Amino acid sequence: MTQIFDEKGHVVPVTLLSAGPVTVTQVIVEEKNGYTAVQVGYGEKRLNKPELGHVKDFAAKNGKGFAILREFRVMPENELKKGDKLDVTQFAVGDRVNVRAATKGKGFQGVVKRWGFKGGPKTHGQKHSLRAPGSIGSGYPQRVIKGLKMGGHMGSANKSVLRLRVAYVNPADNIIGIRGAVPGRRGAAVEIIAR
Repeated sequence: MTQIFDEKGHVVPVTLLSAGPVTVTQVIVEEKNGYTAVQVGYGEKRLNKPELGHVKDFAAKNGKGFAILREFRVMPENELKKGDKLDVTQFAVGDRVNVRAATKGKGFQGVVKRWGFKGGPKTHGQKHSLRAPGSIGSGYPQRVIKGLKMGGHMGSANKSVLRLRVAYVNPADNIIGIRGAVPGRRGAAVEIIAR
């Protein structure tokens, strides 16, 4: 994240994202698949033979292809063709977008961090139970109720943030600035969907 200044001189917090260009690798049509969508590819990595076969028209001679493939539903009247490139020029300052990514993974966390529990008292006969969850239910039924807030895996979940505003577009370097924070760690794959 960084900050920029708008035309009135106000500070605007933005998240800068490297956006594309992405290549349309497959056009999915209603007649053949039952729905309409496009599959796009981004980045570069070494692929195995089945993966290379899927993107054979775009694969390099050294066995490298797209690192990320994503599918997006589109309207039937969409005019995208296989091989088309999409970049930041389709966005303008002021546009509203939806942003989706996997949140930062935090591993196994206890109830205080994961759910905001208060924890037990430090004194008055307590020992080693400051961050413990405490009682988890009554005597009946004799089992742990499903959905109970307990310690466990935290983060690494898909999160969408809706109606964020585009604050900055740099077509020369393929950088887009989204006003506010977006989910995901540094280097994560982020989907920017025009509204």
